Amino acid sequence: MKRLVLVLLLGSVGAAQAYYRDNSLFARITVYWAHGGHGADQYSRQHKSATGTRLQQGQCAVDPRKIPYGSKVVMPDGSTLNAVDTGSAVRNRKAARKSGRTISEKNAIVIDKFFETKHQALMWANSNPPFVSVKVIPPGAPAVAKPNITNSQPIALGSQAPAKPTGAAASGPMTIVSNGPATGPTGGIIRNPLGRLGR
Repeated sequence: MKRLVLVLLLGSVGAAQAYYRDNSLFARITVYWAHGGHGADQYSRQHKSATGTRLQQGQCAVDPRKIPYGSKVVMPDGSTLNAVDTGSAVRNRKAARKSGRTISEKNAIVIDKFFETKHQALMWANSNPPFVSVKVIPPGAPAVAKPNITNSQPIALGSQAPAKPTGAAASGPMTIVSNGPATGPTGGIIRNPLGRLGR
């Protein structure tokens, strides 16, 4: 019984990790704005969103049945949009159905990216492809920490490396040499890439 519970638990953890890794969606990206000509409705002009959050750049409208509010939508260029709004054109996927040429484009979800002005929105729309693959990070998903790399050179540990004179500048990776005076913890001289003796 304990083995069965353990297998089920490990399986659910693996499935959750796979979901967070493989959560890409094919989307038709449209734009909307608050100011500047026809195209801004009364809610976007007042910066009102469906969730009550004040609309600002870096946010988008989504179909909450497909992408939950609070999700982060990662664009192909690496920028991130916060899903805080919705609209009927987004929910019924009108832009994808009308402009899609293939079946996958016609079936794409629609994400509406918010801009302050019509000029900014059209400039972005004209310089980016309408159909892209996006990654969706649901709210509450565990954050993936990036490794903190401070030294990109490997440290070579070995007793075969020849000892260099104390005054000579060392080049290359850090080397521990075991045939010198006992200054390091292993009884050898420790040289760093800058050529100074270390302890």
